[in-house]
Amino acid sequence: MTTSSASISTASTASFRQDASVIGLVGLAHASSHFGHLILPLMFPVFTREFGLTYSELGLLMSVFFVVSGVGQASAGFVVDRVGARPLLFVALSLFSLACLVASSVTGYTGLFLVAILAGLGNATFHPVDFTILNQRVSAPRLGHAFSAHGLTGNLGWAAAPLFFASISALWGWRSAYVAAATLYVVIFAILLWHRGQLSTQVVHRDPHSVQEHDMAFMKLPVVWWCFSFFLLSTMTLAVVQSFSVPILKAMHGVSFELATLTLTAYMLCGAVGMFIGGFVATRAASSDRVVAMAMMAGGILMALCGTGLLGANATVVLLALTGFAVGIGGPSRDMMIKKATPKGATGRVYGLVYSGLDTGFAVSPVVFGAFMDRGWYGATLIGAAVVLMFSVVAALGVGQRTAK
Repeated sequence: MTTSSASISTASTASFRQDASVIGLVGLAHASSHFGHLILPLMFPVFTREFGLTYSELGLLMSVFFVVSGVGQASAGFVVDRVGARPLLFVALSLFSLACLVASSVTGYTGLFLVAILAGLGNATFHPVDFTILNQRVSAPRLGHAFSAHGLTGNLGWAAAPLFFASISALWGWRSAYVAAATLYVVIFAILLWHRGQLSTQVVHRDPHSVQEHDMAFMKLPVVWWCFSFFLLSTMTLAVVQSFSVPILKAMHGVSFELATLTLTAYMLCGAVGMFIGGFVATRAASSDRVVAMAMMAGGILMALCGTGLLGANATVVLLALTGFAVGIGGPSRDMMIKKATPKGATGRVYGLVYSGLDTGFAVSPVVFGAFMDRGWYGATLIGAAVVLMFSVVAALGVGQRTAK
């Protein structure tokens, strides 16, 4: 090997290690945020028993969580562009830890409202933070795989939460599970603080003597709002799975609480596998929007079949897990789709606004479908979620039509 080729090989290895380190750290942070999405809904059966709450009241808690998160996320994007991503990441982890500590001592609905607000504030910064770090610090050839890993770790965070809370609750009670979760966030904070050098980002510097677009100019772009609509619609379906799949499976097929909870975990794990495969698809696909549309359509068909009630318990469990796989394949292409629609220098702002559509979907869905659940419309809840997912196909294709190729 010549000196020149040896230098290139060394540089390539260093670049790979750098990219892998950043992707791993951001992935850990993302997993912790998705873990935080479930700190309330996983305990819905406990709260109905302990505090006598209805599903509509519990759904309202998740609406509070995601309204706070959505408003905060849209605002956080501007802060990320101005002060950098890392400080907001540490604030978010601290808020999640505090939310879990408060949850461990709640005595009623008011306390749960406070938990929803704290956790919503914690969740608000993750997407503008994560994507700003990935777009700035990961080399372009590995960006598709970075998005894949980002989505995969998010699903792993969702998958870990039911196992974490179910196992600790069974051993020491649900309040101890929240204390353990608060401790987990402290450990993650310490890991990211130790490796904080890998998480620094450049901020947007303004030249007072130059003519520049206003910070809000990106909001005039129709494609940004099509992206927002896609996230809102696709997330409404995911919120149904997260919040109501356990009671739906119990009511429609009489499965045990443990099996229903494992089905939710299987959905998330299959979604993670889909994300992994989707990373390779995203790096090769010329039209990200079409990949996303096909993935969402497949997921919608599978979920609608589950909602018909014509399938037995085992088949329903399997198809619901496969729904996660189908939707997961579209995840990395979805993030590439958003990147193509993002103006230069506005990463934090665009991702903040677009991903607030995710929070909006999570906020609206529990209220709408919580009312379905209270009326015993379990199959209609799944079919309704499938119909909404089909509308997201239209939104994805709309993004593609309005994005420069």
